[in-house]
Amino acid sequence: MSGNMNLTIKVWRQKNAQTRGGFETVKLSNISPDMSFLEMLDVMNEQLMKEGKEAFAFDHDCREGICGMCSLVINGLPHGPDSLVTTCQLHMRKFKDGDTIVVEPWRSAAFPVLRDCAVDRGAFDRIIQAGGFVSINTGNAPHASTLPVPKVDSDRAFDAAACIGCGACVAACKNASAMLFVSAKVSHLAYLPQGKPEKQKRVLAMVEQMDKEGFGNCTNLFECEAACPKGISVEFIAKMNREYMCATALYSEKVYTTDG
Repeated sequence: MSGNMNLTIKVWRQKNAQTRGGFETVKLSNISPDMSFLEMLDVMNEQLMKEGKEAFAFDHDCREGICGMCSLVINGLPHGPDSLVTTCQLHMRKFKDGDTIVVEPWRSAAFPVLRDCAVDRGAFDRIIQAGGFVSINTGNAPHASTLPVPKVDSDRAFDAAACIGCGACVAACKNASAMLFVSAKVSHLAYLPQGKPEKQKRVLAMVEQMDKEGFGNCTNLFECEAACPKGISVEFIAKMNREYMCATALYSEKVYTTDG
């Protein structure tokens, strides 16, 4: 694609979670197709400030597809029309001259709007915190051979650990479910020997916290997997469900044995 583009950007403006929001239309010209989407938003904010208007608020940090901060719904799709990329990795060559681009925040009651398209994803942090700690032995670093991990398990653990906690799964789900995120975090440790001592308590605590935060239920439509920039598989949801059922049965048995 050659030549710069003229674009119409409809951005969501909202002061906070308690106020009513709405779209503001901004006309941009001479946008390079080689810009990232966030660079285009930087140009838009420079234009807005030159016009004496308030800059548009959006989350960003590393701009390398690692931190998961760049949470934008672009033309109805979390992270935009490209696949397996975050918003900061989306380039303007995915759009055409004259396009209208609609930019919105993640929409979930569990992700209240801070301002414009910046949302509070503290719910994810609290779910992680609910998972607690991982037991380790202190002292010298153990030899690699002392805790052998089958390659199949290590590969699956790495696949789950690829989750960057961006929340695209929540934004894509009609129920605003966080099951893909939570299952990735549960599975990551459940596959490894270091995570096994607390795995029952961990899955029960994290699922309980997920429900407290107000995320919806999973109805197996798999939009979460399709929207995930790291390609996290819904197979991890099945893994978490198995871990949860086993943990529930184990603790029920302990209670029954104690009471009996």
